[in-house]
Amino acid sequence: MDRIYELAQPKESKCIWLTSFGPNMVWGNQEPMWPIPPGALKSAATPRLESLSEPKRNLIGGLNRPAFVYSCGRESVILKVSPFAKQASATGRVDYLSNHKRPPTEFKEDRREHTFSCGRQSPIWNVTDPARKAAERERIESLARPKTPHREFLPAREIETKVSKAAMSSSATPRLEHLARPKSRPDGPFREPMWPVSKSARVATATPRQIELAKAKSVSDGYLPARTIEWPVSKAARKSVATPRTDELSRPIIRATMDHVQFNPDAFIVSEAAKKARCSARIEELSQPLQR
Repeated sequence: MDRIYELAQPKESKCIWLTSFGPNMVWGNQEPMWPIPPGALKSAATPRLESLSEPKRNLIGGLNRPAFVYSCGRESVILKVSPFAKQASATGRVDYLSNHKRPPTEFKEDRREHTFSCGRQSPIWNVTDPARKAAERERIESLARPKTPHREFLPAREIETKVSKAAMSSSATPRLEHLARPKSRPDGPFREPMWPVSKSARVATATPRQIELAKAKSVSDGYLPARTIEWPVSKAARKSVATPRTDELSRPIIRATMDHVQFNPDAFIVSEAAKKARCSARIEELSQPLQR
């Protein structure tokens, strides 16, 4: 089976850039595999090639269909109708088959027939004469008015602002020309990277306010740092003995399993004291629903 799979694999090309053979072919284009010599382009065809290049003769006769165009509003004739067929009269059977399908006698049409088509009349129902002559009411006129924009609405401003002729012919004042000049800055460097420190600056002492501002921000009073993840257990805690009360509280509650409780008839009996008990004022207050 492995041999069959091995033989089914296509043959791989051993061509590399150093030992390439033939031109580089790209499938799917109209370029020839080999360049056509100029002599073949200028040669004349032999009589045999001319006879082979002739199309096959139409043996069907005069039944060849003419070309037609599929488009809206243009002639699209597939077969020409003979003049005898245009002058012939239809038989009774053809007249019967050409009749359209009529609805049953019990059919009641809700509205008149209309045709959904471009450029054709398509009324759904007729408007009565009283409706056409009816006077308009104030309510209908108010509903027919288009919605007006807000009184403070401003339309979109034009992208290009028209400059007036006075602004185009005006000349700038000396003040505007002075303000339009770029700021002049001297060429640097403005001072040496190293400069001597004066004696007064070396002997100066900081004021109490500067010392106060130079202090780092301290933590608040009572701040405790984060406790370490592991801490040593004291010897007293390791040698301590639990009290009888602690032993009693550490014992798990042992309840009977459901296999035994289901056979106990008194398992879910409410005691008489519980029946006569009264809830405290606090429990009654907590039992009231929230008023939202």
